[in-house]
Amino acid sequence: MILCYFSPVEWYYYIIAITGGAVAGFINTLAGNGSAITLTILTEILGLPGNLANGTNRVGVFTQATAASWEFLRHGKLDLVRDRINIIVTTIGALLGVFVAIWVSNEQFLFVFKYLMMFMLVVLLVKPKRWLRATDSTHQANLYLLIPIYFTLGFYGGFIQMGMGIFYLAVMVLIVRYDIIEGNAIKSFVVALYTILVIAIFQWKGLIRWDIGLIMAIGQTFGGWYSARFASKNKLAGLVAYWLLVVIVTGALLSLFDLIPGI
Repeated sequence: MILCYFSPVEWYYYIIAITGGAVAGFINTLAGNGSAITLTILTEILGLPGNLANGTNRVGVFTQATAASWEFLRHGKLDLVRDRINIIVTTIGALLGVFVAIWVSNEQFLFVFKYLMMFMLVVLLVKPKRWLRATDSTHQANLYLLIPIYFTLGFYGGFIQMGMGIFYLAVMVLIVRYDIIEGNAIKSFVVALYTILVIAIFQWKGLIRWDIGLIMAIGQTFGGWYSARFASKNKLAGLVAYWLLVVIVTGALLSLFDLIPGI
């Protein structure tokens, strides 16, 4: 039996957790950095310490990514055979990342993260047409370049998750040359796969609050599923995903540099 974290007086935390999870799930599937929302709820509103929030957040990340992957697969946006090397290498990196996350506080990396976000905003705004082109099936990216990149992305995702989707999507669109929707599709599947393993390791170390994680996962699952459905069916989804990325990265920068009052 799952014990509920919230007291009767704090019933509105259910609404905050589910609604925030839904928004995060939508953003994570179509762009990235939705975990900034869920981690903020877990630490600032629910009062969980950093490592416990990191582990608890993975429950909803898994359900959201799984729901999105299934929807992308149903609509022909996901090719697992084509991306098998990507999947394997990223998962190996994630395993190492989560072991590091158990012992090292992710707050130590926020300084680096803000400058990575600055770089990403420049990449997004310079030649935006690169983000809106169709998948180039004739392009063969250099595996000697991609394998260490996939491993690094996996390590980062296993370590903290926040922002991983943005960096991963940039690689898939700008280097591998997928369209932004197919890039999101493989991103969702890879995240779902390695998060199973990440959850097992966090649980082994007692760093998951299942009551909170499952409540938040309700919203995250719906957000991920709906976002993937929208992306698979709407012709303007690529354009929406691009501008959502711009907004998310800009908002992250304003928050990280304390330019938004109260955040």
